[in-house]
Amino acid sequence: MTPDLIAESVQFRLTPAADPAAFADAARDLDHWLAARPGCLARCLSTAPDGLWTDFVLWSDMAAAQTAATAVMSAPEAAVFMAMIVPDSVVMGHGRVTLWRPA
Repeated sequence: MTPDLIAESVQFRLTPAADPAAFADAARDLDHWLAARPGCLARCLSTAPDGLWTDFVLWSDMAAAQTAATAVMSAPEAAVFMAMIVPDSVVMGHGRVTLWRPA
């Protein structure tokens, strides 16, 4: 395993008008774009009982993570997904993976 693995965690809330099932569909549509990005290794999207969502992506390196984070903002495939998120609720972070145990 490479020591350069990067975990990206993005937490956010949906707009009041957003339907969670429609958001999940938009996330699946965006996943096709995301999976085609160089360095994207895995993704997990979850929601907590209080409505806080977390999009977790594992990247091969920081450059790949940062390139995708910039590109997604203008990607047409992301428009529906992004429109359902409250912009001021977004908290994004990147960190070097110190432990990764695939199933």
